Amino acid sequence: MNWDDIRIFLAIARTGQILAAARRLGVNHATVARRLTALEESLGTRLFDRSTSGCILTEGGSRFFERAERMEAEAVAAEADLGGDTPGVSGTVRIGAPDGFGVAYLAPRLGKLTERHPGLTVQLVPVPRSFSLSRREADIAVTIDRPDTGRLVAGKLVDYALGLYASKGYLEKRGMPEQPGDLSAHDLIGYVEDLVYSPSLNYGTEITRDWSARFEIASALGQTEAVRAGAGIGILHDFIARAHPLLVPVMPDIKLRRAYWMVTHESSRPLRNVAAVQDFLRDQVAQDRMMFG
Repeated sequence: MNWDDIRIFLAIARTGQILAAARRLGVNHATVARRLTALEESLGTRLFDRSTSGCILTEGGSRFFERAERMEAEAVAAEADLGGDTPGVSGTVRIGAPDGFGVAYLAPRLGKLTERHPGLTVQLVPVPRSFSLSRREADIAVTIDRPDTGRLVAGKLVDYALGLYASKGYLEKRGMPEQPGDLSAHDLIGYVEDLVYSPSLNYGTEITRDWSARFEIASALGQTEAVRAGAGIGILHDFIARAHPLLVPVMPDIKLRRAYWMVTHESSRPLRNVAAVQDFLRDQVAQDRMMFG
């Protein structure tokens, strides 16, 4: 069995397409298709159901995918072990994170990391969605839920708090609500319900059963900007809202608690550059822990 064929198999499984796998690997798509066929013939089974829309793992392909990932993890570990005396940290590490944490907190601090490791390239993908580490959409994912499936390694990064906020201008016009029941008379800002990728983001009903957002925005930073502009009252991350002096806490005794988790795929654990980025994130958040409370 050829290891290059297994790498090709993993790329197809993660992208769902022969052409996308070829682009990721930097080879001709005809070569990818031919090597996949050779692998299937050597195993004596069909690994994918191929169609014009993509490739879907068969039952046998799914079983082989688990074994192939373990083989990949061993190969990565061996490479890291044999290269242990190589000085410095280099290569590219991609971090996937929710937009609030990624843009408002992490982006201004990543310069410290690249100063520490000049050979390292860091890619930050801060968007309001979840990331698939098994499909290699990111090397490190910051999530708001601890994953409970897959060959993933997760550790809590930091707890954080959210609260109700409005702009000074909005409160001067509409008044300050004193209790959750008063919110029904106000313009509320929340997530787009059918785009919420985690139940943990359904904040509003934890404050009042009657929470009904007039403005729905699919990102934490978008909601913050709408609240700053006076569009209404929103549930914002404290560590973001505190940076804007014209935002006023509403019913400040009401706090919601969540956590950020740092997650990597098991096969990435031996990689020196991934470990260096993880260490940096842990150290940086530990220094700034008070701002998240």
